[in-house]
Amino acid sequence: MKTISENACFGGTQGVYSHTSAACSCEMTFGLFLPAEASDGPVPVLWYLSGLTCTHENAMTKAGAQSWAAEHGIALVFPDTSPRGDDVADDEAYDLGKGAGFYVNATQDPWQPHFQMWDYIAEELPALIGANFAVDLTRQGITGHSMGGHGALTLAMNLPGRYTSVSAFAPIANPTASDWGRKQLTAYLGEDDAAWAKHDATLLMQENGFDGPVLIDQGASDQFLDLLKPEALAAAIAAKRQQGTFRMQPGYDHSYFFVSTFMEDHIAFHADALYGA
Repeated sequence: MKTISENACFGGTQGVYSHTSAACSCEMTFGLFLPAEASDGPVPVLWYLSGLTCTHENAMTKAGAQSWAAEHGIALVFPDTSPRGDDVADDEAYDLGKGAGFYVNATQDPWQPHFQMWDYIAEELPALIGANFAVDLTRQGITGHSMGGHGALTLAMNLPGRYTSVSAFAPIANPTASDWGRKQLTAYLGEDDAAWAKHDATLLMQENGFDGPVLIDQGASDQFLDLLKPEALAAAIAAKRQQGTFRMQPGYDHSYFFVSTFMEDHIAFHADALYGA
């Protein structure tokens, strides 16, 4: 692991690190905020998964998360959204390939050799961070925006007991029924849509639900509502009688202005769950 940068931030440290990933067969970069409390021992950790076209840097610099994480003594992890490098497959479209890993393990060429983002987020990166930093992996929450909200919800519902809490900002909520989903799942996983179900938050909510609290914020003026399909997930939450809150926020769009506005609420939500665990 290499240290790219470390900066003092709200009494803690915002670091950026890179390492050779066995899962993705390339060099991967991630951001990690450690609050001041980490100098005294392991702290709870909140994962933030970013959306299409993003790297580790977008939320790290735009979401305003560190101030609230410092207030609650929580570490933040900002992974990248896809493998990177000259030999990594890509596509001309912004919503496939680099920056668009969709948090799945690809089984199809040319994506399979590098696009193993599920294993990277679920297994490799937690093990690396747990071995090198003062984080308590028995107290983990997960959140994300758009494609990252999709990743957060699907990881949480597929890995019962892993995460104490899950939240999302404008998640891609029903990808098997959306052009933000069917295209990518076909490319990465193949034509058999039976393989897609574990990567659809609405279907997972209908089938499994989540064994903890859920918070979803969705901008009512989001320019991508037809692709996100929040109504499908909201209906599934209600039908499942899931412990959760789904909020439509009037006037807000899909941008980081929306995310940063409600970041305080989301970190407080996770703090309540993580410190109550």
